[in-house]
Amino acid sequence: MDIELIEIQEFLASRPPFDQLPEETLARLPKHLSVRYFRRGTVFPPEDADQSYLYILRRGAVELRDPQGELVSKLAEGDLYDMQCGDAPQDASYRGMTAEDTLVYILPCADLSILRAEHAAFAEHFEQSVSNRLRKALDVMVDTPNAGTGLMTVRVRDMVNRAPITATPETSIREAAKIMSAHHVSSLMLMEGEHLAGMITDRDLRNRCVAVGLSIERPVREIMTEKLVTVDLETLGFQALIAMTRLNVHHLPVLDGKRVAGLISSTDLTRYQSANAIYLVGDIHRTNSIETLIQISAKITELQVHLIASGATANSVGQAISAITDAITLRLIEMAEADLGSPPVPYAWMAGGSQARREQSSHSDQDNALLIADHAQPEDDAYFAALAKFVNDGLAACGFIYCPGEVMASNPKWRQPLRIWHKYFANWIVKPEPMALMLSSVFFDLRAVHDPENLFEELQERILERSRTNRIFIAYMTANALKTRPPLGFFRNIVLIHGGDHDQTFDIKHRGLVPIIDLARIYALSAGIPETNTIERLQVAAERGVLSREGSANLIDAIEFIGTLRMRHQARQLRNGRGADNFLSPEDLSPLERGHLKEAFLLINTMQESLGQRHQAGRFA
Repeated sequence: MDIELIEIQEFLASRPPFDQLPEETLARLPKHLSVRYFRRGTVFPPEDADQSYLYILRRGAVELRDPQGELVSKLAEGDLYDMQCGDAPQDASYRGMTAEDTLVYILPCADLSILRAEHAAFAEHFEQSVSNRLRKALDVMVDTPNAGTGLMTVRVRDMVNRAPITATPETSIREAAKIMSAHHVSSLMLMEGEHLAGMITDRDLRNRCVAVGLSIERPVREIMTEKLVTVDLETLGFQALIAMTRLNVHHLPVLDGKRVAGLISSTDLTRYQSANAIYLVGDIHRTNSIETLIQISAKITELQVHLIASGATANSVGQAISAITDAITLRLIEMAEADLGSPPVPYAWMAGGSQARREQSSHSDQDNALLIADHAQPEDDAYFAALAKFVNDGLAACGFIYCPGEVMASNPKWRQPLRIWHKYFANWIVKPEPMALMLSSVFFDLRAVHDPENLFEELQERILERSRTNRIFIAYMTANALKTRPPLGFFRNIVLIHGGDHDQTFDIKHRGLVPIIDLARIYALSAGIPETNTIERLQVAAERGVLSREGSANLIDAIEFIGTLRMRHQARQLRNGRGADNFLSPEDLSPLERGHLKEAFLLINTMQESLGQRHQAGRFA
């Protein structure tokens, strides 16, 4: 065989999906290919083509854009352009230009159709988008027995199976009891028009009516619970059960937006309950000693290993571990208040970083702060300083190490009244200097863990209003985010660390996950989105129109795939008695996983470039 044909065959054999073809087919394939060379700046695909082709990039790069001129993909060595061979007519509108001198192999679409008809594994590649391939790869990784993950993955929408039973607050207690009896329910939601005004349970009937001798002709308003904790349809089951455990309630109203969708009870949830994260949270709320909290928190490592072995995704693991961290934090706050007495003024304990995003792995660093009511007096700080020290020290004893940058409530700088927090954020947004940008990963991912008076809501609303309307701030945030790129080299190889403790590895967290987290944060801040979890931010960004639905789905699948690779790597280390880190060797991945990881990195690169082109002009406005 001609040397050039042998070289083409070897190249194809090393690239998906051609690596799925039998050897005899690969040996014949090069004779059906043509070779073309395009100089930089050439329209792609070429307008002079005599028929429709599959284009296989041998060298060079191509930028593809949608009809609006938005960058949607960047092709590099080994990538395919198959849009002329596809069934969907809209695909043909993705055209572009060579970004550098480019060499391609071209195969007539008719020949591609024959290969697809004869080889199912090969054909599968063309039937799936990059997003679908990542989703399928993730499904394969987590396709193990799911014992132990029931409530970790099921959502509230899957457990609400009947229309809500309702009455009005003016209904008599007698009539309310009749309604509950007739429908065989143990609770009743009380509505004022479309608004949920309150709820009663059979326990309320016993304790607030019968036990105190209240007339059953009185309106049910007099015994209803008004301040209700609610969940929405997308809440994970274990989060709902944790809320019940913490509040010592057995029913939670379910909302679809602002509309009441139904009710879930502890009985509904316990049908699914098997994950030991739930038991840990229950133990945390029952304990009265730091020593027991330390013993419970020592099980978090075991939990992470167990969940990954049971097939949980990175998002499920992060949600579970963050819920446990929240529970430990709340219990420490309760212990501090029991020791110090009631707080002199209302306050909120805020979590930042991965805890705020509900994306923690076992025993992350602390990132937290205190928000204090504006009418606090200078002498009140002694109380809050003592409370912050108690909680920070308690978290450290439980394995959540002190923040190296001292972003903790025990630092007076991050223990301030509401007006000072407003000033902090106003300065950071109006003057996005390097320090403000460095702190963005913590303070623009804030979430209230303890906030009985809803102080945080006012702060968050003002932050989002300021960020949404400040193009210069968003442009600087974008420029800062684009400094962290996926570790892909010129020829699509994964760039590795050379020398030192992490020789021949790459940092999967900072080079793989952080770029997506940064993108999601920018989408959220530019659209005033209050969610902090990365996947939720990407979903809402698509709903608000600041990100395409395809882009949202791609990034969600990428962060789930990369995050699950990271969690699986850490679980292996923990099982072997080693400390968990983020440094992964490509040798620990299968060839297919390496290929999917490169696809995910390329996707992130494309989304970064698209966002950069959209926002960079704002820096010079």
